[in-house]
Amino acid sequence: MKRRLTYTGMGILFIIALTFAAYKLMNARDYQLFGNITSHVITEEKVVALTFDDGPTKNTSAILALLDSYQVKATFFLIGDDIEENPEEAKKIVEAGHQIGNHTYSHKRMVLKSPSFIKNEIEKNDALIASIGYQKTPVVRPPYGKKLFGLPYYLNKHQRKTITWNLEPDTFFTNAEDKINYVTENIQPGSIILMHPMYDPTDNELQAIEGMLQALSNDGYTFVTVDELLQFQQ
Repeated sequence: MKRRLTYTGMGILFIIALTFAAYKLMNARDYQLFGNITSHVITEEKVVALTFDDGPTKNTSAILALLDSYQVKATFFLIGDDIEENPEEAKKIVEAGHQIGNHTYSHKRMVLKSPSFIKNEIEKNDALIASIGYQKTPVVRPPYGKKLFGLPYYLNKHQRKTITWNLEPDTFFTNAEDKINYVTENIQPGSIILMHPMYDPTDNELQAIEGMLQALSNDGYTFVTVDELLQFQQ
């Protein structure tokens, strides 16, 4: 009886350890089981990539106007469902010369999904991104940054790049000033900043972005797209 209880306890501990390992792997920003994943690049050059998740939405024009005023190019990780709803807004991003990334079609978590579901999520959005005039193969960012086996396997098989981030002010703060301070205090050459201005009904997110553009530019940083940032990798 004691031996049976010991085996049961060991089994429970194993399941707990396995669950914890899967959770850590699912949320890891700089590690996955298949292919390359990039949360930042190692470089001595003061370059940084500003990236936006979700959309396009009616906020697109205001975001583009702000970037244009600073002569900055960013990377937009777009959702296929939003492209279908706002194709003209999506085209504006391409016409302005920004990089487009694939943020899946539905923005569902790419965890414990079938290979066919993952394939459809990426390829359906690829087609929509191509339909708005973007001619490069898009880099991919998993929704919520979550992935386990299926998505990394698919992307590695098709030689696609997985891009995450190492600075995420929206996760920790709601106030624009706090977001700006967080970025300026934690910035390092080669950082990738994640922001979410597409669904913001206020000017808070735009104020945070403008503050970052001002502060980092004053500190000697140059803003580049993700593709450009990858060229600085040592």
